[in-house]
Amino acid sequence: MVLGGPCSGSRAVVRTDGAVGRSGVTPAVETRGLVKWFGAHPALRGVDLRVAEGEILALFGPNGAGKSTLLRILAGLVRPTAGSAQVTGFEVGKNGNDVRRAIGVLAHGHQLYEALTGHENLLFAATMLGLDHPAERVAEVLAKVGLDGAAGGRVRTFSSGMKRRLALAKLMLRKPKVMLLDEPFTNLDLQATKLLEEFLMASKTTGATTLLATHNLSIGFALADRLAVLQQGRLVFHARRDDVSLESLRSLFALHGELWGGE
Repeated sequence: MVLGGPCSGSRAVVRTDGAVGRSGVTPAVETRGLVKWFGAHPALRGVDLRVAEGEILALFGPNGAGKSTLLRILAGLVRPTAGSAQVTGFEVGKNGNDVRRAIGVLAHGHQLYEALTGHENLLFAATMLGLDHPAERVAEVLAKVGLDGAAGGRVRTFSSGMKRRLALAKLMLRKPKVMLLDEPFTNLDLQATKLLEEFLMASKTTGATTLLATHNLSIGFALADRLAVLQQGRLVFHARRDDVSLESLRSLFALHGELWGGE
């Protein structure tokens, strides 16, 4: 169904059925009828999603809407109750190794070894990835995130912001085809936020695809090619970024704020 009001005159559409994405384009990420129940609680209710190579999709919605569950399913960390998911053409759950090689994840958990130093964390990751010249690559990304002077300390002594920077450095090491980012700007200062934004835009030029779950309308809108909203496990809104203004998006959230969340 089409929602009137603030977005009247634009091509933004509110819908609960059908795939979100560009038809006729081979998707980097695709879900079909994705359902996930946790006991008696439905986290996802039939999500159909297509994200093309090189696209950035900003995914908005309140806490509990299903954003993190969707990203965790795509990362192969959670099995769906029904439906299917593919990443770079590989079915999640059946081609786990191929999916893991294609993705990079930045989420609430830092996925770091607290007992190791920052340098040791990245060197281990680079070695597991089979990167050429791992020591040089590690030094490069540590300098980029501003941790080259602190990387000798054990991660358990790092502040939340430093851990976030180190997790970002780990993502930079991978240069993944698909990035699954769950509130990636949390605990980042302005400098690190700008660094992440620049990394996402540079990765886009090389064909990397990004799913960005965030509560920050301004940042999500600025970075994204397309916008989507999850609410109670359903995709209730999607639009091309060029088809809706930030002001009209804010108006939609003002009307539906109790359901949709947002900044």
